[in-house]
Amino acid sequence: MPEVIFPGPEGRLEGRFNPGPRPRAPVALILHSHPQAGGTMNNKIVQLLYKDFVRRGFATLRFNFRGVGKSQGTFDNGIGELSDAASALDWVQQIHPEAEVTWVAGVSFGAWIGMQLLMRRPEIRGFISIAPPANMYDFAFLAPCPASGIIIQGEADEVVTPGAVQKLVDKLRTQRHITIAHDTIPGANHFFANELDLLMKSVDDYLDYRLDPSCPIR
Repeated sequence: MPEVIFPGPEGRLEGRFNPGPRPRAPVALILHSHPQAGGTMNNKIVQLLYKDFVRRGFATLRFNFRGVGKSQGTFDNGIGELSDAASALDWVQQIHPEAEVTWVAGVSFGAWIGMQLLMRRPEIRGFISIAPPANMYDFAFLAPCPASGIIIQGEADEVVTPGAVQKLVDKLRTQRHITIAHDTIPGANHFFANELDLLMKSVDDYLDYRLDPSCPIR
């Protein structure tokens, strides 16, 4: 897991990057939870997502948003963090300009940023949103949502209300040409503290499905 420093809008950004094993390797970008609530690229879920995509042969980057760890700048309520994510994707694409597909995975605040990035970057063909904070932030920008993905929620999430996430899922499912999977993990809190295995099984099952050459979702 080589440490990397790359340019962001407010100075350098710190990350961990695993290059793809071949020139046309797919790309995955992993986005961490809220910087002001202790979120960093070393969050347990972020690390597990990173390892999963690396194992599958993706060129994979996780990084610290501005003001976290060695990343320069200060928290910007999501506006600057979206620019950070775009810069991170630019950086990976310079290394893998022929990537055949791009995925984004985000945890909580990172899921909100990741879904905004979808709207800016048509090359993103799949997403994993874990506990997207649908009761705290407006997701109306997903009009229409340009890519298919999965939304995973903890049944006992004390931060993000499962009902708000269900509403988001229901709204996205009315849109044509995309498919939204939705998984609720029994008993899991916002951090999936005792259910990380179940969380990653949900992620793995979905990636197995989507990355199968016979998958009907493109």
